[in-house]
Amino acid sequence: MAQHLAGLIVKEQSGFYWVEAEDGNTYMCELRGRLKDEAQTSDIAAIGDRATIVAWREEGTGALMGAIESLAPRHSVLSRAQRTTGKRGVGQAEREQVLIANADRALFVFAAAQPGPDLDLLDRLLVAGEKSGIADLLIVLNKIDLDYAPEIDRLFAGYQRMGYRVLRTSALLGDGLDELESALAVGISVFTGPSGAGKTSLLNRMQPGLGRRVKAVGRQSAEGLHTTRDSALVRHAGGGYIADTPGIRSINVWDIEPDELDAYYVDIAPYILDCKFSNCTHTNEPDCAVLQAVNEGLIAARRYRNYLELREELRDTYIIYNR
Repeated sequence: MAQHLAGLIVKEQSGFYWVEAEDGNTYMCELRGRLKDEAQTSDIAAIGDRATIVAWREEGTGALMGAIESLAPRHSVLSRAQRTTGKRGVGQAEREQVLIANADRALFVFAAAQPGPDLDLLDRLLVAGEKSGIADLLIVLNKIDLDYAPEIDRLFAGYQRMGYRVLRTSALLGDGLDELESALAVGISVFTGPSGAGKTSLLNRMQPGLGRRVKAVGRQSAEGLHTTRDSALVRHAGGGYIADTPGIRSINVWDIEPDELDAYYVDIAPYILDCKFSNCTHTNEPDCAVLQAVNEGLIAARRYRNYLELREELRDTYIIYNR
């Protein structure tokens, strides 16, 4: 007999969604009607979404099945722009790919050495994180047991001055893991960062097999130019859920216009209201408070250059899509 239940989407694979329902069971569900149509142009459902389902037990097999009837509003959504082909995206060059919905914190994991941290990628992830509405953005500097340049510590201290929490960890020695585990105890946490940063090793050190479980359900498969993914939330023994994303080399930010970008750089944002012109691009305008702050060393020159590069990239994209 079918019943209506509320639940959490904990796994997504090939158009199916596993919903952990309020009755303690997990049901394999499809989107119903209208939602399936909407999913052609955006990720209408993703891991972390709260759903209402119609659930039943299949006769003969006893399999727990269901249909997602509605989805609750999201309080956060971490997305990236993804190129598309075929039906997904309905011919648009890019569509929103939701990495996770309703995450309570995002942990951006980078290695101190082997490989050294890609700070341009970190800046882009922080912009995506600021856009996402995720309440808690943390930076994890892993592999601190290795020899690395003292400049790395100075650079990450700069992120701390911006207000970001930086955790220094060693999966090999166990340094910093107590602080990391305490951050994961409640809600939904997503790990992301480049390959080789040691995300899996960190998770395995906290809970044997956890990293392997997360990694096994975080694999990706290519379909033309659009990358689909199988993704899942995994329960952490200390409480809460953990989601991993495969190692990434770059991220294309989603739904930020070039003139909005300065608001998502937390070190630039405090100065924009002091610029002479309300539409200041912070490139060459007179009486630009941002340029003055860069010249005085209040904004790191590297961060400012990264801002200019990303702004130009967004501007080119904006021009193409609004012709």
